[in-house]
Amino acid sequence: MRTLNLCCGLILFTLLAACVTINIYFPAAAAEKAADKIIDEVWQLRNSDKPALPPAK
Repeated sequence: MRTLNLCCGLILFTLLAACVTINIYFPAAAAEKAADKIIDEVWQLRNSDKPALPPAK
């Protein structure tokens, strides 16, 4: 009987612990600023990879 109570208690504890949610909220302005910075860096990399055009004759 004691083993059954222990098992039920552990199962109940596990189910209760599984229901805990951790929410992390980021300020929208900071997230948008970071996204803009990443996009700018990607565009700079793409533009620097393009070969230079030969001068027009």
